[in-house]
Amino acid sequence: MTDPLVVVDLALRTLLALALGAVIGLERQWRLRTAGIRTNALVAVGSALFVIMGSTGFGTMAAADPTRVAAQVVSGIGFLGAGVILRDGANIRGLTTAATLWCAAAVGMLAGAGMTVMALIGAGAIVATNTGLRPLGMAINRHHGRDALPPHNDSLVAATDYVVEVSTTEKNELRMRAMVLHALDRPEFTLRSLNVRHGKNSRLVVVAGISAPERAGTAGLESLMQHISLDPKVSSTRWWASDNDD
Repeated sequence: MTDPLVVVDLALRTLLALALGAVIGLERQWRLRTAGIRTNALVAVGSALFVIMGSTGFGTMAAADPTRVAAQVVSGIGFLGAGVILRDGANIRGLTTAATLWCAAAVGMLAGAGMTVMALIGAGAIVATNTGLRPLGMAINRHHGRDALPPHNDSLVAATDYVVEVSTTEKNELRMRAMVLHALDRPEFTLRSLNVRHGKNSRLVVVAGISAPERAGTAGLESLMQHISLDPKVSSTRWWASDNDD
């Protein structure tokens, strides 16, 4: 395959898969889920590259069989999705993230096959589902799920997700990471994620996603944040409740 026009066309398909995968992963990353921008982008790009390889063959169009390659991508992505599904007591977390990875692979295959319009529509549908249908799902869960839990069984008590932010400078990154991890090392807290966001003027924000039993309230978290804010290297702290729908 030496035709420059063909190379440019395939490169554009790959870049489209990359962009759409990043858009899909942006929503997952914003909600501090396991698979974010890079994971979804890589899944989409990998799927596109496999489809391109299947459609062009190894230098001979006679050996090309895109349907077989696409079928293997569909089955193979299931192993990656299984890695983000976790059992949390009586709950299963990560199903939506795993399904999003599967859909990102489908978008990547559409982009790799040159079906640009369908790839755009598919990516839009995935983002709309993860954002637009979330309030409806949460409302149904509140109506049917939490009210039905036995009041005496602590193992079935619904957990609430929280996001904790601690601002400092880049040179204190390791210290802040250790401090946040030590502060969250309590029985009532379950650490879900720990990320770092770099800002302007060498500023840095340590972002932790945690879960705590709903009945525990916010007193423990408020006390924790007050303790962290006493450190002279901490410029600001804040926390807020996040939705715990995966």
